[in-house]
Order: sequence, then C-alpha cells, then structure tokens
Amino acid sequence: MKTIVLAVAGATLLIPLMAGCTTPYSQLDGTRYHRVPIDTYPVVVAKVDGESYLRNPVLVEPGLRKIMVQGPPTYTNRDGALREFNLDVKPCTHYHLVAVKSSPLSNDFTVKVDYESPLSSCTATAKTSATP
Repeated sequence: MKTIVLAVAGATLLIPLMAGCTTPYSQLDGTRYHRVPIDTYPVVVAKVDGESYLRNPVLVEPGLRKIMVQGPPTYTNRDGALREFNLDVKPCTHYHLVAVKSSPLSNDFTVKVDYESPLSSCTATAKTSATP
C-alpha cells in the first residue's frame, strides 16, 4: 500500500516537470486523415531508424528518419508487406502516413504522407549559428 502511494505521488510530481519540456518532437501516425480517397489504406509504423515501437502515434525527433511501415493485409498476405522509406521529419509536426494501392487486390503499395499538421503542444526552439 505504501509503494502505491509513493508511485502515485511520484507520478504527480513528474507530470508538471514533463509539461515544461521544450525538446521538439514529431509524431508519425499510421491512420488515414482523409477518408474519401478509396485507394489509400492505413499502415502500421513498425520501425523508425531500426527501433520498434508499440504505440501509435510514434514520437520521434526531427531530422532524416528511416521508417518501416507494414501495409494493409491482402488475400495472399494476411500480415501485410513491409516497406522502408526515408522521411525528413520537421520539428513539432504530426504526420499521417498511408499506403497507396492501385487496386484493392494488389500486394504492392507506396507510402505517402496523407496530411501533416503542427503540434500545438510542442514548441520548436530555433538554433542559431554564428556563421558570417
């Protein structure tokens, strides 16, 4: 009982500290933003820079990232194919990634950014360089 009280007290103290964190981050989301296009499908963000993630959206640092996504399942591949691509992630941006297929029966797909929006809870700190 005492450990539960200490854990709750510790979590209560950490939440305000984390709210003041100014490290810029971005989110990679495998859900569709635009629901109308019939040739787009949701994806699962499997890996970013070789590291696996279980949550959606995935929080990443800005910069050039190597992203592996798992596409939609098909009749011949119930797990969906894996595709790897590079994305230059901007700070404080939420990316919605989708698979684009030429046909619902096709196994082949390409990955595209369906929508990107600014994160209101994030502030990008500009780094200035002193180059003449």
